[in-house]
Amino acid sequence: MKRILFIDDDFELGELLGSYLSGEGFSLHTAHDAMSGIEKLKEDTFDIVLLDIMLPDMNGFDLLQKIRNEYTMPVIMLTGRSDEIDKVVGLEMGADDYVAKPCPLRELAARIRAILRRTMPAKIARELNAPTKVDPAHKIIIGSMSLTPSARSVQIEDSPVQLTSAEYNVLEMLTSNAGALITREQLLEDALGRDPSLDDYVLNVHMSNLRRKLKHCAIIKTIRGNGYLLAIPEQIPQQVMHM
Repeated sequence: MKRILFIDDDFELGELLGSYLSGEGFSLHTAHDAMSGIEKLKEDTFDIVLLDIMLPDMNGFDLLQKIRNEYTMPVIMLTGRSDEIDKVVGLEMGADDYVAKPCPLRELAARIRAILRRTMPAKIARELNAPTKVDPAHKIIIGSMSLTPSARSVQIEDSPVQLTSAEYNVLEMLTSNAGALITREQLLEDALGRDPSLDDYVLNVHMSNLRRKLKHCAIIKTIRGNGYLLAIPEQIPQQVMHM
């Protein structure tokens, strides 16, 4: 069973989620404050974290930053507040997705599955009904940037680039189709596992983060009204190789 750490001080919601998600093939472990969540992360291994913004002993954003400093598992932020800026801040700080409470349990389970399909190794992905074949030696090289899909890692001039799982998904899709237009709908559905008909600013935030982290090595162009494409700056040799 895939292990979920639920960090939220809502005891009733924890019990409800635990009961529902166990029937969906997940094992939910709860922490009702930030410090308990940190201790559980140190003591055990989890596949994904559900993190509430409003915690009794620490702001959820501060805890997210601590998690991102030490762990790479996906994080879904839970927010009961209507302020849209909270969602943007969470994504900018490294959350992979957000869910506004109250959220239909079926939708939450679908979000969790979508993220895990795109972040877990091939064997686990097959268990989640997402058949995939990954060659461990395969690399995608564009200029000074290289991606290793089997390790979900990115390097620029041999220096690692820290990306969230959502950012990596978007970048891999763009680099695998370098120079070609990828529509917003394709990125939302295939890279982020979101319903394209409910398009919001989530993709915009991930694109902004990618542009900041990639700096000069690659350019993500916005094709207004259509989507995005990955181009290579003129000062970098026009090198696109699949190894």
